[in-house]
Amino acid sequence: MINIEVYEHFAAWLDALLENNDMPEETKAFNFNIYEDRSETGEPLYTLQLIAAGAFDPEDKDGEWACEEVWSSEEDLFALDFSDEENVDEKRVVSVFSQLCSEYLEKGTHRSTLLSAEGIGIGFVDGDLELLTK
Repeated sequence: MINIEVYEHFAAWLDALLENNDMPEETKAFNFNIYEDRSETGEPLYTLQLIAAGAFDPEDKDGEWACEEVWSSEEDLFALDFSDEENVDEKRVVSVFSQLCSEYLEKGTHRSTLLSAEGIGIGFVDGDLELLTK
């Protein structure tokens, strides 16, 4: 179950990115890159970056297509603190972020921008990607 307050913060972040940026014409797909970081206190912190890609291959689990970046939110990242959870692993992090993204794709203000792409992926930048849509 998604925390409503967390979702609203996520949706506001994504709304700001999508309403202020016209995506490049060559955008074929979007990917949510996940990064592992640490908070100032050393607790596990994970961030999400949105990129638009000029290529898309639904069969490519390595996500090479996501490296064909034509736009990025760059340092404008959405962060989640997992310090209240014990033994957080990558699978859990991907699951939480995927739930947030899926919720946005169902009812987000600018979901049509994302859904107009051939596909949308999510995953750690150094790992496999999961497809949210194709």
